[in-house]
Amino acid sequence: MINSVANFINKLDGLVWGWWMILLLLGTHIFMTVRTGVIQRKIVTAIRLSVTKDTGAEGEVSQFGALTTALASTIGTGNIIGVGTAIALGGPGAVLWCWLTGVFGIATKYSESLIAVKYRVKTKDGRMQGGAMYALERGLHMKWLALLFAFFGGFASFGIGCATQVNAIATVCNENLSISPVFIGIAVAALTALVIFGGIKSIATVCERLVPFMAFFYILGCLIILGINYDFIIPAVKTICKMAFTPGAAAGGLVGRGIMMAMQYGIARGLFSNESGMGSAPIAAAAAQTRNPVRQALVSSTGTFWDTVVVCLMTGLVLITSIMKNPSIDMGSITDGGVLTTLAFQQIPVLGPVILVVGIISFAYSTVLGWAYYGERCVEYFAGKKGLIPYRVLYIAVAAIAPVISLNLVWTVADILNALMAIPNLVAVLLLSNVIVAETRKYINDLDARDDTPVEIIDK
Repeated sequence: MINSVANFINKLDGLVWGWWMILLLLGTHIFMTVRTGVIQRKIVTAIRLSVTKDTGAEGEVSQFGALTTALASTIGTGNIIGVGTAIALGGPGAVLWCWLTGVFGIATKYSESLIAVKYRVKTKDGRMQGGAMYALERGLHMKWLALLFAFFGGFASFGIGCATQVNAIATVCNENLSISPVFIGIAVAALTALVIFGGIKSIATVCERLVPFMAFFYILGCLIILGINYDFIIPAVKTICKMAFTPGAAAGGLVGRGIMMAMQYGIARGLFSNESGMGSAPIAAAAAQTRNPVRQALVSSTGTFWDTVVVCLMTGLVLITSIMKNPSIDMGSITDGGVLTTLAFQQIPVLGPVILVVGIISFAYSTVLGWAYYGERCVEYFAGKKGLIPYRVLYIAVAAIAPVISLNLVWTVADILNALMAIPNLVAVLLLSNVIVAETRKYINDLDARDDTPVEIIDK
């Protein structure tokens, strides 16, 4: 019975992540890059804005708070274990496709965040609500598709945001610290409960402190390893670029599995990592204090830059150079990205495992918090405010039992839900592209201009 279910899920994953999804996702990234006038060129301005307070603007949290909440959910195990899994299953070429997904995905993240802010609403008790569901409903009058997005988003939060992350925490703590997975599940569930019942302000407060620390800590570890493997950096780059398009063998037991496998796993992990096109991060963007939609959209776009263009690329280089430098790493017997990443960080004497453990725990836990907020907003959209408490209780319960779930199956389910969320969100981005272009032209050269359009108050 279990094998039959697993086979069905794997077949469904292959269906939703076929060529059509790859073309839809990358096509949207490229299309919006062109339509926004290559918005990636504004990345330096966007980074500056991300640390600038927009005082007096309407919203629940600062631009930085909204960004770190989004980064909390995107900089997770996808950056560490997910990249390793992509290399193990898709070959080293998957790193290039993961990176390209991030570069072009900046435009999609910008676009989806812009319409999230433009079409956001406010509840009577002052909470901001926004995201693909409101863009679909208010911008396109497609309530049925908005409900589908919210439904998929609510369920996706249990997989991509909770189960996979807690499972990863439990695995790394068990292997490196010999702590029981059952205890880890209970501990994470308790810590999550303490934060999420405080809403977006509580989540943003934790994320503003946790995200910069964890990113700096992990990047430092990556730089140390790249320093150890410095003589293999250029060969690794050449191998990644070559095997993104052709099958074959390379030094260190690396095997290129062809363009389809490299694209499938690279793009899937790229989306899982940066969530560009999925419609999740814009839910946090909608809560930001910002004077116009373009300003916050630029800030949100930096999330994809940091997450994939920087962190995922560094992880990929760390893993490939480590494999090439250490012949003892047998790629023929490794299918688990976590094992591959552990072997790479063991090159750092004493501190290597510590950096990895702290990195995975902090990355994964922050993702649990960020996705709890996304799931809440989705549930509130289709079930109303009365659905929030049951959702939080169920979310905490999933966190508690996640350590006993098969990680491979959970990753696969997460991939499927990613695709099902992405489809309605990409519909919103593509059909509202004229609005995105108009708003960009209006504000891009005057980012301090204030949009005085009143935010609609809803009774929910």
